[in-house]
Amino acid sequence: MKSRKLKVLVIDDSALIRSVMNEIINREKDMECVGAAPDPLVAREMIKALNPDVLTLDVEMPKMDGLDFLERLMRLRPMPVLMVSTLTEQSSDITFRALELGAVDFVSKPKLDIARGMEEVAIEITDKIRAVAQARVRKILAAPAIQETFSADAILPSVAGQYSSTEKLIVIGASTGGTEAIKEVLTKLPADAPGVLVTQHMPEHFTKSFADRLNTLCKISVKEAEHNERVLPGHAYIAPGNSHLLLKRSGANYVIKLDQGPLVNRHRPSVDVLFRSAANVAGANAIGIILTGMGKDGVQGLLEMKQAGSHTIAQDEATCVIFGMPKEAISAGGVCEVLPLQNIARRTMENLASTSVKSSRI
Repeated sequence: MKSRKLKVLVIDDSALIRSVMNEIINREKDMECVGAAPDPLVAREMIKALNPDVLTLDVEMPKMDGLDFLERLMRLRPMPVLMVSTLTEQSSDITFRALELGAVDFVSKPKLDIARGMEEVAIEITDKIRAVAQARVRKILAAPAIQETFSADAILPSVAGQYSSTEKLIVIGASTGGTEAIKEVLTKLPADAPGVLVTQHMPEHFTKSFADRLNTLCKISVKEAEHNERVLPGHAYIAPGNSHLLLKRSGANYVIKLDQGPLVNRHRPSVDVLFRSAANVAGANAIGIILTGMGKDGVQGLLEMKQAGSHTIAQDEATCVIFGMPKEAISAGGVCEVLPLQNIARRTMENLASTSVKSSRI
């Protein structure tokens, strides 16, 4: 039986962007752009007439602000929304507010004059449309066209067992729905928590705004990660968009390495790369946490962490926007505990305290 195509309505005040989005969407066999609205007022009528599965919504538009429209939509007719934002600090702040209001995910607005290839942009947009639809509709969609993909082997080899530091570490990976999930975990960590490394699938230029926003809410300090900086207790480091985040050693200290190698599992940054580096460098001194997201990125790396002695945690299905990455990690045998989102920070600190007591008795 032939699967019904995913119906997408594009809302953007730019005729060029509407045209580009229409072309990107209609190239896919499992989706179609059923309409394109120049503003929320037109979109409101098109939603009634076309009953789309997913909306792509511009952040800044005339006649009605994107946030006002989103807030009304989620109150009166909740449906899957993918925010489309320009690469500006102002738009980043608005985008994160949109996620708080109920948008499922966001993507950078496509541009024709950027060095990054349009094919890569198109893959990111259509993958996120599929993920957003699944997050709310909860149905199986047709599989996307196969694209060339790499494993974490493309960035670093797996090396078991050589640890010269006893310093504790927390590593977190997430995708769709992850911005709010990461906020939930980090805001509950105490000021003296171990260093935290975070990979969230997020476009370039948004990660600094995300880190800055978290820094105002958390007891720990949060910043965008920089190449070769030391990982300090009481600090969280967010992988920059378009760079893999890896853990390295400098003597007995943990340091950060950023790498712009190939996409791993269709992502840069990749959760698998972060988790594998933690398995290689920290082993049993690290705790790995996999949160909401679509796909399998992080699954192999979390398994490697568990095999290296790390305690590993997956977010449970009930609290996930998409129970994709955690589900795959559980199925692969890489998870020690499955927990509701609200319990993960507390359980992480309890585990760290218990392992510290055991170490002191040896």
